[in-house]
Amino acid sequence: MSPTTTGIVGLAALVILIFSRMPVGFVMMLLGFIGFGYVVSVSAALNVVVKDIYEVFGSYNLTVIPLFILMGQIAYHSGISRRLFDVAHRFIGHWPGGMAIATIGACAGFSAICGSTNATAATMAAVTLPEMRRYHYHDTLAGGVVAAGGSLGILIPPSVIFIVYGIMTEQSIGRLFIAGILPGILLAVSFGLAVTIWAILDPSVAPRGPRSTWKQRIASLSGLIETLLLFILVMGGLFLGFFTPTEAGAVGAFGTLVIAGVRRTITLKDLWQALQESTRISCMILVIVAGATVFGHFLAVTRIPFDIANWVAGFNWPAPAVMALIILVYLVGGCFIDALALIMLTVPIFYPVVIDLGFSPVWFGVVVVMVTQIGVITPPVGVNVYVVSGVSTDVALEDIFRGVVPLLVALIFCTLLLIPFPQLALFLPNLMH
Repeated sequence: MSPTTTGIVGLAALVILIFSRMPVGFVMMLLGFIGFGYVVSVSAALNVVVKDIYEVFGSYNLTVIPLFILMGQIAYHSGISRRLFDVAHRFIGHWPGGMAIATIGACAGFSAICGSTNATAATMAAVTLPEMRRYHYHDTLAGGVVAAGGSLGILIPPSVIFIVYGIMTEQSIGRLFIAGILPGILLAVSFGLAVTIWAILDPSVAPRGPRSTWKQRIASLSGLIETLLLFILVMGGLFLGFFTPTEAGAVGAFGTLVIAGVRRTITLKDLWQALQESTRISCMILVIVAGATVFGHFLAVTRIPFDIANWVAGFNWPAPAVMALIILVYLVGGCFIDALALIMLTVPIFYPVVIDLGFSPVWFGVVVVMVTQIGVITPPVGVNVYVVSGVSTDVALEDIFRGVVPLLVALIFCTLLLIPFPQLALFLPNLMH
């Protein structure tokens, strides 16, 4: 077979094996090794696998991933996420769909101290689903809101996907983090509007909760202070250049631990669980990164990335039309491939095309993350849906998939809005200069 044909066979095998529920990272690594060995040589493939695994797990830049994940896990086990939900519930729980909007607000707040869509979805499913069901919210709306709200974890900084994108494209991670703030707020508001419209059209899916007094609301604000302190500490330090993203992750994790210690809301058992979960999630992400790196080297020797880039560039279409085509590829690919794996596979292909078309690499990073968000809530992969279903085993998977549809519409609308209005992503990063 020619190198190009070998690459096509490898991509087809990747999709088939992913559908078989094999771990994505190991699948990409195995296929990358076999394909590279076939096109070049087995000895060269062995060298590539060893080199890529060593460089990924020994990378200083990637240490930011476990640090931010640890920050989110400590926040969860110390009750910071629950107190965040209580604040949102006190203020808007009596609105149409108020409990669901409170959940979205809590997801947005937790995303600001987490960085992982899976961790945000799992945390909010454990915290908010029981509360919404207690107020007789329908499982379809409740599950859909948690799954979609959890996707904010990779847009609102800090974000693991932004970190990986920044390392791959050699862009400032700090600028990428700042660029995600306004789109993240816009998306959270859009989610809230979608839920409100749904609740007004069908009040039975989201009965209104009791109205809290202003005394209760003001008293609950103490649960918001710690999240604001952490966000200001981490993002303020990055924005002002006091520390690097890796140092920001360390400062955030330590700050979260200090807050939990001062409030005496975390035990040694909780801390041990946070460390275990952080290790498990971090290793999973790093294995995916390593596997995608090996598979990317295989694709490089097949020339497929360059052929696709030339094919897209050869259309001679207007730049927005080419960008729409690229977004379409991400939308379709996100339905079948894990978010992180999709980023690792496609960014090397499309990044040069986007830059040649004159688009901002920071703007493209935000667009990629938002399109990736669509993938984490759409079938058949829809990892956030599976996470929510795994945490709440009595909620039917098909109910959650139905529940994400209205919020999926809002997500697609916000993503498309970035094309004619790129300043939504670039306004704050430009202030850094």
